[in-house]
Amino acid sequence: MQGRETFAVSPKREVQEFIDSFGNRCGRVFAPAGRVEFRSDAIVEDSGRPDRQVPTAQQHEVQDLPEETLQFLLGSRYCEVDSELNDFAWNRFADAEPGWPRVQAICDFVHSHIKFDYQKARRTRTALEGFREGVGVCRDFMHLAITFCRCMNIPARYATGYLGDIGVPAAPSPMDFSAWFEVYLGGQWHVFDARHNKPRIGRVLMARGRDAADVALTTTFGPNHLESFKVWTDEVKAPAKGGLKRVEVKMRKTTFPGARRSAAQARAGSRRR
Repeated sequence: MQGRETFAVSPKREVQEFIDSFGNRCGRVFAPAGRVEFRSDAIVEDSGRPDRQVPTAQQHEVQDLPEETLQFLLGSRYCEVDSELNDFAWNRFADAEPGWPRVQAICDFVHSHIKFDYQKARRTRTALEGFREGVGVCRDFMHLAITFCRCMNIPARYATGYLGDIGVPAAPSPMDFSAWFEVYLGGQWHVFDARHNKPRIGRVLMARGRDAADVALTTTFGPNHLESFKVWTDEVKAPAKGGLKRVEVKMRKTTFPGARRSAAQARAGSRRR
Protein backbone atom coordinates (compact mmCIF):
# COMPACT_ATOMS: atom_id res chain seq x y z
CA MET A 1 0.00 0.00 0.00
CA GLN A 2 1.39 3.37 -1.02
CA GLY A 3 0.24 5.46 1.92
CA ARG A 4 -2.97 4.85 3.82
CA GLU A 5 -6.23 3.85 2.18
CA THR A 6 -8.80 6.62 2.06
CA PHE A 7 -12.25 5.61 3.24
CA ALA A 8 -15.06 8.16 3.42
CA VAL A 9 -18.72 8.07 4.41
CA SER A 10 -21.14 10.78 3.29
CA PRO A 11 -22.87 12.16 5.28
CA LYS A 12 -19.87 11.94 7.58
CA ARG A 13 -20.13 9.18 10.17
CA GLU A 14 -17.72 7.60 12.62
CA VAL A 15 -16.13 4.36 11.37
CA GLN A 16 -15.11 1.90 14.06
CA GLU A 17 -12.44 -0.44 12.72
CA PHE A 18 -11.83 -3.99 13.92
CA ILE A 19 -10.22 -7.24 12.79
CA ASP A 20 -12.55 -10.19 12.25
CA SER A 21 -11.85 -13.86 13.04
CA PHE A 22 -10.23 -14.38 9.60
CA GLY A 23 -7.81 -11.49 10.00
CA ASN A 24 -9.72 -9.09 7.72
CA ARG A 25 -9.79 -5.37 8.50
CA CYS A 26 -13.40 -4.25 8.80
CA GLY A 27 -15.32 -1.08 9.60
CA ARG A 28 -18.59 -0.58 11.50
CA VAL A 29 -20.91 2.33 10.70
CA PHE A 30 -24.26 3.42 12.11
CA ALA A 31 -26.02 4.89 9.06
CA PRO A 32 -28.97 7.28 9.48
CA ALA A 33 -32.13 6.98 7.40
CA GLY A 34 -31.68 8.42 3.91
CA ARG A 35 -28.93 8.26 1.31
CA VAL A 36 -25.44 7.29 2.42
CA GLU A 37 -22.33 7.01 0.23
CA PHE A 38 -19.24 4.91 0.92
CA ARG A 39 -16.05 5.55 -1.01
CA SER A 40 -12.63 3.90 -0.79
CA ASP A 41 -9.47 4.89 -2.66
CA ALA A 42 -5.91 3.53 -2.52
CA ILE A 43 -2.72 3.05 -4.52
CA VAL A 44 -1.20 -0.40 -4.20
CA GLU A 45 2.24 -1.52 -5.34
CA ASP A 46 2.30 -4.78 -7.29
CA SER A 47 5.23 -6.95 -8.37
CA GLY A 48 3.96 -7.12 -11.94
CA ARG A 49 4.38 -10.88 -11.91
CA PRO A 50 1.55 -13.39 -12.53
CA ASP A 51 0.23 -15.75 -9.85
CA ARG A 52 2.94 -18.06 -8.54
CA GLN A 53 2.83 -21.58 -9.96
CA VAL A 54 4.13 -24.55 -7.94
CA PRO A 55 3.18 -27.72 -9.85
CA THR A 56 5.16 -29.88 -7.38
CA ALA A 57 3.22 -28.71 -4.31
CA GLN A 58 2.08 -31.80 -2.43
CA GLN A 59 -1.22 -32.56 -0.70
CA HIS A 60 -1.04 -33.18 3.05
CA GLU A 61 -2.57 -36.12 4.81
CA VAL A 62 -5.42 -34.86 6.98
CA GLN A 63 -3.65 -35.89 10.19
CA ASP A 64 -0.67 -33.74 9.19
CA LEU A 65 -2.60 -30.53 8.50
CA PRO A 66 -2.12 -27.52 10.83
CA GLU A 67 -5.10 -26.98 13.13
CA GLU A 68 -5.86 -23.55 11.65
CA THR A 69 -6.54 -25.10 8.23
CA LEU A 70 -9.11 -27.65 9.41
CA GLN A 71 -12.09 -25.25 9.27
CA PHE A 72 -11.45 -24.94 5.54
CA LEU A 73 -12.27 -28.64 5.09
CA LEU A 74 -15.78 -28.23 6.48
CA GLY A 75 -19.06 -27.29 4.84
CA SER A 76 -20.09 -23.62 4.95
CA ARG A 77 -22.97 -21.38 3.86
CA TYR A 78 -22.34 -21.72 0.11
CA CYS A 79 -20.18 -24.86 0.03
CA GLU A 80 -22.13 -28.05 0.74
CA VAL A 81 -19.43 -30.64 1.31
CA ASP A 82 -21.97 -33.16 2.66
CA SER A 83 -24.00 -33.40 -0.55
CA GLU A 84 -23.96 -35.23 -3.85
CA LEU A 85 -20.88 -33.18 -4.71
CA ASN A 86 -18.80 -35.39 -2.40
CA ASP A 87 -19.44 -38.57 -4.37
CA PHE A 88 -19.05 -36.72 -7.66
CA ALA A 89 -15.69 -35.31 -6.56
CA TRP A 90 -14.27 -38.69 -5.61
CA ASN A 91 -15.53 -40.31 -8.80
CA ARG A 92 -14.18 -37.51 -10.96
CA PHE A 93 -10.90 -36.46 -9.31
CA ALA A 94 -9.65 -39.47 -7.32
CA ASP A 95 -7.44 -40.57 -10.23
CA ALA A 96 -5.80 -37.16 -10.56
CA GLU A 97 -2.34 -36.90 -9.00
CA PRO A 98 -2.72 -35.58 -5.43
CA GLY A 99 -1.58 -32.04 -4.80
CA TRP A 100 -1.33 -29.27 -7.38
CA PRO A 101 -2.38 -31.45 -10.37
CA ARG A 102 -5.58 -32.49 -8.56
CA VAL A 103 -6.54 -28.88 -7.78
CA GLN A 104 -5.80 -27.93 -11.39
CA ALA A 105 -8.02 -30.78 -12.58
CA ILE A 106 -10.80 -29.37 -10.38
CA CYS A 107 -10.29 -25.89 -11.85
CA ASP A 108 -10.33 -27.28 -15.40
CA PHE A 109 -13.64 -29.01 -14.76
CA VAL A 110 -15.32 -26.03 -13.08
CA HIS A 111 -14.03 -23.65 -15.74
CA SER A 112 -15.68 -25.70 -18.48
CA HIS A 113 -18.79 -26.71 -16.52
CA ILE A 114 -20.04 -23.24 -15.51
CA LYS A 115 -20.89 -20.56 -18.06
CA PHE A 116 -20.15 -17.02 -16.90
CA ASP A 117 -23.23 -14.79 -17.14
CA TYR A 118 -23.75 -11.56 -15.18
CA GLN A 119 -27.45 -11.66 -16.02
CA LYS A 120 -27.78 -14.97 -14.18
CA ALA A 121 -26.13 -13.77 -10.95
CA ARG A 122 -27.98 -14.75 -7.78
CA ARG A 123 -26.76 -14.01 -4.27
CA THR A 124 -28.33 -17.17 -2.83
CA ARG A 125 -26.78 -19.64 -5.31
CA THR A 126 -24.76 -22.35 -3.58
CA ALA A 127 -22.06 -24.62 -4.97
CA LEU A 128 -24.56 -27.44 -5.48
CA GLU A 129 -27.00 -25.14 -7.27
CA GLY A 130 -24.20 -23.80 -9.47
CA PHE A 131 -23.21 -27.36 -10.31
CA ARG A 132 -26.77 -28.24 -11.28
CA GLU A 133 -27.51 -25.01 -13.16
CA GLY A 134 -24.16 -24.73 -14.93
CA VAL A 135 -24.20 -20.93 -14.90
CA GLY A 136 -23.03 -18.14 -12.62
CA VAL A 137 -20.48 -15.43 -11.89
CA CYS A 138 -16.97 -15.58 -10.43
CA ARG A 139 -18.12 -16.43 -6.90
CA ASP A 140 -20.06 -19.44 -8.22
CA PHE A 141 -16.95 -20.81 -9.95
CA MET A 142 -15.00 -20.48 -6.70
CA HIS A 143 -17.68 -21.96 -4.45
CA LEU A 144 -17.87 -25.08 -6.60
CA ALA A 145 -14.09 -25.45 -6.83
CA ILE A 146 -13.69 -24.87 -3.08
CA THR A 147 -16.33 -27.51 -2.35
CA PHE A 148 -14.64 -30.09 -4.59
CA CYS A 149 -11.27 -29.38 -2.93
CA ARG A 150 -12.73 -29.81 0.55
CA CYS A 151 -14.41 -33.05 -0.56
CA MET A 152 -10.94 -34.26 -1.59
CA ASN A 153 -9.50 -33.28 1.83
CA ILE A 154 -7.69 -30.20 0.49
CA PRO A 155 -8.18 -27.09 2.66
CA ALA A 156 -9.65 -24.33 0.50
CA ARG A 157 -10.74 -20.79 1.36
CA TYR A 158 -12.51 -18.01 -0.51
CA ALA A 159 -10.78 -14.73 -1.43
CA THR A 160 -12.16 -11.49 -2.82
CA GLY A 161 -10.54 -8.33 -4.07
CA TYR A 162 -9.63 -6.26 -7.09
CA LEU A 163 -8.43 -7.72 -10.40
CA GLY A 164 -7.89 -5.25 -13.22
CA ASP A 165 -7.28 -5.99 -16.88
CA ILE A 166 -3.47 -6.04 -16.66
CA GLY A 167 -1.70 -8.25 -19.18
CA VAL A 168 -5.01 -9.31 -20.75
CA PRO A 169 -7.46 -7.68 -23.20
CA ALA A 170 -9.79 -5.22 -21.48
CA ALA A 171 -13.19 -6.70 -20.65
CA PRO A 172 -16.13 -4.83 -22.22
CA SER A 173 -18.36 -5.15 -19.14
CA PRO A 174 -18.32 -2.68 -16.21
CA MET A 175 -15.63 -3.43 -13.64
CA ASP A 176 -16.58 -5.29 -10.48
CA PHE A 177 -14.83 -6.97 -7.59
CA SER A 178 -13.38 -10.36 -8.35
CA ALA A 179 -13.19 -13.67 -6.50
CA TRP A 180 -10.57 -16.38 -6.43
CA PHE A 181 -9.64 -19.09 -3.93
CA GLU A 182 -6.62 -20.41 -2.08
CA VAL A 183 -5.64 -23.98 -1.25
CA TYR A 184 -3.22 -25.31 1.34
CA LEU A 185 -0.56 -27.46 -0.33
CA GLY A 186 3.08 -28.08 0.55
CA GLY A 187 2.93 -26.10 3.76
CA GLN A 188 1.52 -22.86 2.34
CA TRP A 189 -1.49 -21.26 0.68
CA HIS A 190 -1.62 -20.96 -3.12
CA VAL A 191 -3.90 -18.91 -5.40
CA PHE A 192 -6.20 -20.60 -7.92
CA ASP A 193 -8.88 -19.07 -10.13
CA ALA A 194 -11.46 -21.42 -11.62
CA ARG A 195 -13.12 -18.68 -13.65
CA HIS A 196 -10.11 -17.36 -15.57
CA ASN A 197 -8.14 -20.61 -15.10
CA LYS A 198 -4.78 -19.02 -15.83
CA PRO A 199 -2.23 -16.97 -13.86
CA ARG A 200 -3.15 -13.28 -13.66
CA ILE A 201 -1.25 -10.12 -12.79
CA GLY A 202 -2.26 -7.59 -10.17
CA ARG A 203 -4.61 -9.24 -7.70
CA VAL A 204 -5.32 -6.91 -4.75
CA LEU A 205 -6.66 -8.96 -1.86
CA MET A 206 -9.41 -7.46 0.30
CA ALA A 207 -10.53 -10.38 2.44
CA ARG A 208 -10.50 -14.14 2.98
CA GLY A 209 -13.08 -16.45 4.51
CA ARG A 210 -14.83 -19.79 4.25
CA ASP A 211 -17.01 -18.52 1.38
CA ALA A 212 -18.65 -15.30 0.15
CA ALA A 213 -20.77 -14.98 3.29
CA ASP A 214 -17.63 -14.20 5.31
CA VAL A 215 -16.31 -11.49 2.99
CA ALA A 216 -19.35 -9.45 1.97
CA LEU A 217 -18.53 -5.91 0.89
CA THR A 218 -21.27 -4.68 3.22
CA THR A 219 -23.51 -6.46 5.67
CA THR A 220 -26.54 -4.35 6.55
CA PHE A 221 -29.18 -4.75 9.24
CA GLY A 222 -32.60 -3.56 8.13
CA PRO A 223 -34.19 -2.47 4.82
CA ASN A 224 -31.93 -0.68 2.34
CA HIS A 225 -31.64 -0.15 -1.40
CA LEU A 226 -28.42 -0.12 -3.43
CA GLU A 227 -28.65 2.87 -5.79
CA SER A 228 -25.27 2.65 -7.51
CA PHE A 229 -22.03 0.73 -7.35
CA LYS A 230 -18.81 1.56 -9.24
CA VAL A 231 -15.37 -0.03 -9.08
CA TRP A 232 -12.13 1.23 -10.63
CA THR A 233 -8.87 -0.69 -10.88
CA ASP A 234 -6.41 1.24 -13.03
CA GLU A 235 -2.72 0.65 -13.65
CA VAL A 236 -0.50 3.56 -12.67
CA LYS A 237 2.85 3.64 -14.47
CA ALA A 238 5.82 3.77 -12.10
CA PRO A 239 9.48 4.33 -13.01
CA ALA A 240 10.71 1.65 -10.62
CA LYS A 241 10.56 -2.09 -11.19
CA GLY A 242 7.06 -3.45 -10.75
CA GLY A 243 4.02 -1.21 -10.93
CA LEU A 244 1.30 0.61 -9.07
CA LYS A 245 -2.44 0.09 -9.19
CA ARG A 246 -5.11 2.58 -8.18
CA VAL A 247 -8.12 0.82 -6.72
CA GLU A 248 -11.33 2.59 -5.87
CA VAL A 249 -14.92 1.75 -5.06
CA LYS A 250 -17.92 4.05 -4.76
CA MET A 251 -21.28 2.87 -3.49
CA ARG A 252 -24.54 4.63 -2.67
CA LYS A 253 -27.23 3.10 -0.48
CA THR A 254 -30.54 4.36 0.86
CA THR A 255 -31.55 3.20 4.33
CA PHE A 256 -35.06 3.54 5.69
CA PRO A 257 -36.34 4.66 9.11
CA GLY A 258 -37.57 1.99 11.47
CA ALA A 259 -35.06 -0.49 10.03
CA ARG A 260 -33.37 -1.36 13.31
CA ARG A 261 -34.35 -4.70 14.75
CA SER A 262 -32.56 -4.00 18.02
CA ALA A 263 -30.14 -1.43 19.37
CA ALA A 264 -27.25 -3.88 19.26
CA GLN A 265 -27.91 -4.86 15.66
CA ALA A 266 -28.30 -1.25 14.63
CA ARG A 267 -24.90 -0.37 15.99
CA ALA A 268 -23.41 -3.24 14.00
CA GLY A 269 -24.06 -1.18 10.87
CA SER A 270 -22.15 -2.22 7.76
CA ARG A 271 -18.96 -4.20 7.39
CA ARG A 272 -16.37 -3.05 4.89
CA ARG A 273 -13.82 -5.35 3.27
